[in-house]
Amino acid sequence: MQLTIEKLTVKYGSDIALNITEPIRFCEGDRVGIIGSNGAGKTTLIKSILGLVNYSGTIRSDLKPEEIATHMQFNEYTDAMPCRYIMEAILQTKIANSPQLKELISYFEFEDCLRKKYTKLSGGQKQRFTIILVMMQDAPLTFYDEVTSGLDFETRQKLMEKLINWYSDKSSSLCIVSHYYEELEQMANKLLILDKGKVIDYGQKDALFKKYCGHSVIIFESSPENQVLVEKYHKLSSPSHLIAISLKDEAEELELSKLLLTANINYKRSNNDIEIMYSNAKNAYYKETRRYENS
Repeated sequence: MQLTIEKLTVKYGSDIALNITEPIRFCEGDRVGIIGSNGAGKTTLIKSILGLVNYSGTIRSDLKPEEIATHMQFNEYTDAMPCRYIMEAILQTKIANSPQLKELISYFEFEDCLRKKYTKLSGGQKQRFTIILVMMQDAPLTFYDEVTSGLDFETRQKLMEKLINWYSDKSSSLCIVSHYYEELEQMANKLLILDKGKVIDYGQKDALFKKYCGHSVIIFESSPENQVLVEKYHKLSSPSHLIAISLKDEAEELELSKLLLTANINYKRSNNDIEIMYSNAKNAYYKETRRYENS
């Protein structure tokens, strides 16, 4: 499986919703996390690949549309029959005849919902219904757009556990849009960073972290005293209530850890914090853009 995007532009009226200038390739086995703030172009990108919006540019794939499975943020189904029959019609199998389907229904505790009509389901139940349908397709390429939206914490954790296990031995490719970065830390091996319709960066998750954050990051509470304590270290962009220190190697990490422990300061160490990486990738992109425009 390979999908290549080149010089893709999507406009809504006079507004440019998406403008991809450099080639992007999704390959077999990729687990791509697509991140960006609201309006970044994440859902527009998925709709472009699916042919649901008009665009200029080129999208090449060796997959047919029916070989791509998609979980969108909002889904609607007929209300003419209970969910059981919708599920069986879409998947073209009887629940009783499919051990895999019965397993998913049980795992997501959906048994009591099968007799209900779709509009009578809660928001979380509607999400689980579509998730079951998408997972059962076992498509070569699957898009999950805010798949955990509307789910409580426990169900979110169960879903991520199931997704990780479900795809662990499969060569299929996934593209996952999520505002929950800890989910992408578990699932993604690549990241596509979008902002205001532009590609900030795309590549292997670990390589992007090293590019923008260094060997590792130590994060702790910000205070005037803590700022003074670590003034010699390289600070990264972070939420105002936190200090994030970029560390170039294990020796520097050990040095700072000892300093914070001596000062009785609680801290978190990470080598894959997507939120910090995302913030610093955006800063680097716009800094370079301003430098280029002023040169």
